[in-house]
Amino acid sequence: MSSITHSMILKRILVRYYPPGIILEVKHQEEGCLEQWEVDILELDESTDLDFLAEKIIAAYPIAIHAKTQLVYLLHKLLKKKNATSGSTNFYLFKSIHAHLLPLTNCAFNKRGNLCITASYDRTAKVFDVTTGKETVSLEGHNNVVYAVAFNNPFGNLVVTGSFDHTSKVFDTVTGKNLHTLDGHNQEVVCVAFDPEGKTVASGSMDYTARQYDVETGKCLNPFRSHNGEVVSVDFAGRGSSLLTASFDRTSKMFDSRSGKVIHTFRGHRGEVTCAQFNFASDLVVTSSMDQNCKIFCVRTGKCLFTLSGHTDEVLDVTFNAIGSEVATASVDGTSRIYNAKTGRIKAKCEGHEGEISKVAYNPQGSRVLTAGIDRTARLWNPANGDCMKILKGHTDDIFSCSFNYFGDTIITASKDNSCKIWKC
Repeated sequence: MSSITHSMILKRILVRYYPPGIILEVKHQEEGCLEQWEVDILELDESTDLDFLAEKIIAAYPIAIHAKTQLVYLLHKLLKKKNATSGSTNFYLFKSIHAHLLPLTNCAFNKRGNLCITASYDRTAKVFDVTTGKETVSLEGHNNVVYAVAFNNPFGNLVVTGSFDHTSKVFDTVTGKNLHTLDGHNQEVVCVAFDPEGKTVASGSMDYTARQYDVETGKCLNPFRSHNGEVVSVDFAGRGSSLLTASFDRTSKMFDSRSGKVIHTFRGHRGEVTCAQFNFASDLVVTSSMDQNCKIFCVRTGKCLFTLSGHTDEVLDVTFNAIGSEVATASVDGTSRIYNAKTGRIKAKCEGHEGEISKVAYNPQGSRVLTAGIDRTARLWNPANGDCMKILKGHTDDIFSCSFNYFGDTIITASKDNSCKIWKC
């Protein structure tokens, strides 16, 4: 955030529903440019004194001193939205899409939720209109499996793909044009991510490295070469200043995304690390491992705060909820577990899948957990008690990936049966 000066005026106040927050849009009168200041309100609930909260926001951002009435109104709106969208379980199969020739590997939504993307062993990624189920563009050019995909949310006009052909590619989602081929890896690329501003892309590879590229030029900005094993997960901090990696060398590392230097090496796992993720505030990191455990680390100190135990087999995936208060896991033991991120204590155990769970995701409201399994089903769970609320049936083979859209009312699943399915409530 820039220092407040007399040349700044408050243009408007916006609401961010997930995770809860207020956005102050400020105009610099001399330069004529706009700047957005995000105010996180992660602990908003029925007990919150909205008048007092509005005054706290004004104290921190005096430019909003004449907007208290509007702030209180928007806070009421945020709270109402949170209470109204506790998380439906009435999902039904809306569309079944068979556009790929070989099994799917991954899937994702854009921020608006009107488009989804799938990746496949058939060496392509495809973008679909969620409402019609029709393919809008096929992204071609890779010479091997397309394993990883990501939109440049919140914009959604670009997609990055990661392939076993050792490259990533940036595509225009409207025209399908390949804007850049991102070279440099000498083994399979298995994970990709845009930074929060969509200006750079990170990729992780089986060649033991991660790389960061400039989206506009396609040039490599930083090769991260500190790992001694395959890099299988990349994640940017909320402001894009740090890059988090997970590696089969049993560590996770946090890098300065500008200098490329290692800030922390998160140690302690006795097996390969399968996933690493920041919470929304980027002050915690969670990791999952083949040693059957997850760990939560402090970003400031690099120290392990909690070891999340209980699984009896490898943990393949882990994720925070939108506000960072909980963690959900996916394990080969066929269960998902919910942990309190502040205490490390287990809150619930989600049992019911027949075989390993490969993917786990929270809805934006944090009131439902979605899992994908090799038993050909995806399942919705109540994270408060571990109850299975809905079984999504229809796939005829393993489900590799699953995701909620931004509003939590649409789900996509991607399967080994060569199809993706869209579920709505």
